[in-house]
Amino acid sequence: MRRLGDWCTTHRRTVILSWVVALAATGFLASSAGSSFSNNFELPSSGSQRALELLEKRFPARSGAEAQIVFSAHEGARAPAVRRRMQRVFGEISRVPQVTGVSSPYDSHDNAAIAPGGEIAYATVTFDLQTNELAVGNIEKTIDLAQGAAGATLQVELGGQPVEQVRQEEGDSSLAIGLLAAIVILLITFGSVVAMGLPIITALFALGVGLSLVTLGTHVFDTANFAPQLAAMIGLGVGIDYALFILTRFRNGLDDGLEPRAAVVRAIDTAGRAVLFAGLTVIISLLGMLLLGVTFLYGVAISAALAVAMTMIAALTLLPALLTIAGRRIDKLRIPGLRQRRDGNLEESRWYRWSAEIQRRPIAALVLSGGLLLILCIPTLSLRLGSSDAGSDPADSTTRKAYDLLAEGFGPGFNGPLELVASLPHKGDDAALVALRRSAERTPGVAAASPPVLNPDKDTGVVQVYPTSSPQSEETTELLHTLREELVPPVEDRSGATVYVGGTTAIFEDFGNALSEKLPLFIGVVVLLSALLLMAVFRSILVPLKAMLMNLLSIGAAFGVVVAVFQWGWLGGLIGLDGTGPIESFLPVFLFAIVFGLSMDYEVFLMSRIHEEWEAGHDASRAVTRGLALTGRVITAAAAIMVTVFASFMLGDDRIIKLFGLGLSAAVLIDAVVIRTVLVPSIMQLFGPRAWWLPDWLGRILPRISVEPAGGDSAPTGEHPLPDEPLGQSEG
Repeated sequence: MRRLGDWCTTHRRTVILSWVVALAATGFLASSAGSSFSNNFELPSSGSQRALELLEKRFPARSGAEAQIVFSAHEGARAPAVRRRMQRVFGEISRVPQVTGVSSPYDSHDNAAIAPGGEIAYATVTFDLQTNELAVGNIEKTIDLAQGAAGATLQVELGGQPVEQVRQEEGDSSLAIGLLAAIVILLITFGSVVAMGLPIITALFALGVGLSLVTLGTHVFDTANFAPQLAAMIGLGVGIDYALFILTRFRNGLDDGLEPRAAVVRAIDTAGRAVLFAGLTVIISLLGMLLLGVTFLYGVAISAALAVAMTMIAALTLLPALLTIAGRRIDKLRIPGLRQRRDGNLEESRWYRWSAEIQRRPIAALVLSGGLLLILCIPTLSLRLGSSDAGSDPADSTTRKAYDLLAEGFGPGFNGPLELVASLPHKGDDAALVALRRSAERTPGVAAASPPVLNPDKDTGVVQVYPTSSPQSEETTELLHTLREELVPPVEDRSGATVYVGGTTAIFEDFGNALSEKLPLFIGVVVLLSALLLMAVFRSILVPLKAMLMNLLSIGAAFGVVVAVFQWGWLGGLIGLDGTGPIESFLPVFLFAIVFGLSMDYEVFLMSRIHEEWEAGHDASRAVTRGLALTGRVITAAAAIMVTVFASFMLGDDRIIKLFGLGLSAAVLIDAVVIRTVLVPSIMQLFGPRAWWLPDWLGRILPRISVEPAGGDSAPTGEHPLPDEPLGQSEG
């Protein structure tokens, strides 16, 4: 790390120019190649996937994605003027590339696609491929043609997975709000425009390169369309944080009388080590999702890991180059009234007094803070995984309006039918399908079942089952289990047919079950690897065990907050939620990976300083007090930035991004305020010198990984003291 800091400060112009070239090159390539996002929920062993594969093989006309054109006319859907206008639109849409047909409500003899009241009707647009394989331009053209028919007395809305995929989001404004908030907090923290600007510049360079790489990566691996927003959220938060820690250590070096270049190298050799270790931990935690074997997670995990990697590299290379150029001018352009307060005596600082107070009553602090975390974890016991439907979309979106119209005209279950897909034992023998329909109609929770539809070869058929409840409701999930466990097996035994239950609701339920089954393995691997790393760094048994428990508590508390808001509806209106629903199936995996990594950040930053103090004096109590006093201000400032950045993403419309925004901001707030400032000092006080105990045999096995520089090194760069070179010499 000393050599890295030395090289970056000596070749500062080369470093800065390299980042400028990297930003321009990746940006140009990304804009030229464009993006190719794909929400691929493929699970080969699930019943819903087998149903889809059977349709693709034998009934391709029913295997493609479908969208609904829902319209409501005051004079009635059957009015001649309305009929002429809509039929003309249906004809235009049928000629859009990748559209295999449009099922008009006027083509049905029983008018099943016209609601009983006569005002609401719908047409079904069938595409030739699944949503993730469709060209976005073709979906957008379909939407434009349909909405072009709307008028003063005719409302036209669109729903379905293809329309959901291209629905416009407001991620850019959220990112701008988060960035503005970070600027304000940095100004308050440092009181200087220059000191504020360097972390922002570093994070933006890293984020620009990282997001360009994410865009290019969509052509290599399946990447969900919310991946860039998630990557931007995490990258901006950790990027500013990493730069903040290094900048703070640099300014401490200047206060200690070091020349600017020497102060930069010492900052990289101290805080830079913690940044490297913390960043690698976050990346390992994110890439641990590859162990789950679910392709949908790969692209998002790699995207977030790329963003973190770029911010970490920028903090360790670009920031030292910028700091060397800024030098003692780091505190220039001060903001009136925001002059940085310097603590002349550490023992008189607020953080020193706070830590000492906690350590005087460690049991009381442990009980109160631990009890609060356990209370916040209680809602997690009610966690219900699934997928929110269009009923959770923003009230002004076309998908939400289409959803509401269908629910009003045909019932809430019409928005998410379940599909009974049967492979028939004999061509043309639809007895199994007839039996399935009759049994389904008698099943509680079923509003209706459609007549069987056979493929041209008459060896495969489909029956659609419409629940009485909405797709995201718990009753629909229970109906899915009833169909699979009670309705289908007897029909299969009597007829010899093979029946699978598919549909969007079934796909997301199977997806959630697959993740739940593999989640313990994922958590176990990540926790074990992190514990071993901490054990090697801090040469301790109790410190890693304490860290794992604290991190799991913060994650559980964050889950509790998410369940209380999104599933129970508490204070949901404050972040623009229109209703409640299940928690997205993939959220626990992602939230665990990200929050665990971020919690390790603060663990490393705080405990490395405590360990440094312990190694210097072997006074356990004083090490904790001084460690928190030296890091408390910068940790809380970093946490405030992260919380603000993450919380800003709750201002957008996308429910998934809101989930991540609330979960991440709650986790960081709990970790920084409750765990690092109360729970950790109380536990470390109770541990005493035992906190740093490690059996001799284990110490010989574990590798030595040092987050602190080697002791006794008077020159911050090792053998060669660094003079303060004026600009113009070397490469400055």
